[in-house]
Amino acid sequence: MSTYRIIPFAAALIAFATAAAAQTSAAKDEPTPGMEPVQPVMDRPILAHVIFSQLEGRWNGTNSEFRWEGQGWVGTDYDKLWIKSEGTLQGNGTLDDGQHQFLYDRAITTYFDLQGGLRSDIDSRPTRNWAAFGIQGLAPYFFDLELTGYVSGQGHLAAKLEASYDLLITQRLILQPQIELNLYSKADPVRLVGVGFSDIDTGLRLRYEFTRNFAPYLGVVYEGKFGQTASYARRAGESTGDFRFVFGVRAWF
Repeated sequence: MSTYRIIPFAAALIAFATAAAAQTSAAKDEPTPGMEPVQPVMDRPILAHVIFSQLEGRWNGTNSEFRWEGQGWVGTDYDKLWIKSEGTLQGNGTLDDGQHQFLYDRAITTYFDLQGGLRSDIDSRPTRNWAAFGIQGLAPYFFDLELTGYVSGQGHLAAKLEASYDLLITQRLILQPQIELNLYSKADPVRLVGVGFSDIDTGLRLRYEFTRNFAPYLGVVYEGKFGQTASYARRAGESTGDFRFVFGVRAWF
């Protein structure tokens, strides 16, 4: 085939290929029936969650008390507002260990959040307010961990450690060891709080989850006071160390 015949033939092939490519591209751009493009979804919806880890009666054979501990949040996966509350209603009607926190929370890793805000001690004793700053999350080996430091308007420092672990006996029967420790840099006699390692609240609870949202439990706890705090408690006629049988319910929504 001569050069003069090859050139027009090649030009015709190029034109045909260009037209076919254009038609293929247009076909790709047209959505297949039933497979129209999905609209993007917001990846930061506003959510809310509330859990009461302790709603329980405590009894040591001579007197009883009611203990609550709960927390809730509203926000996104990265930014939340938290409210935490705990306290003990004694059998004589007095309210003890009332701590209420209002915190801003920011996720810093997959498992841990930074938190900062205000803590108010509101119960039957004089009120105290603290600035709060700490971390909360899931430590290695799946321990739930909270570690928070506090500074009061009077220059007092405090620290609080809370940890718990869920040991699955079955899918519904769960054994949970739990511990809470408090430390203070200065004494506060009117609140019966001494300097140093102040008190411990630790226990072992066995719960049965009828659903993930509702689980009654039984257990035993130890409430202990140490050092100067124990001295204040003895002067006030209070116990410095007590084992108690507990029964209650854990609920969240």
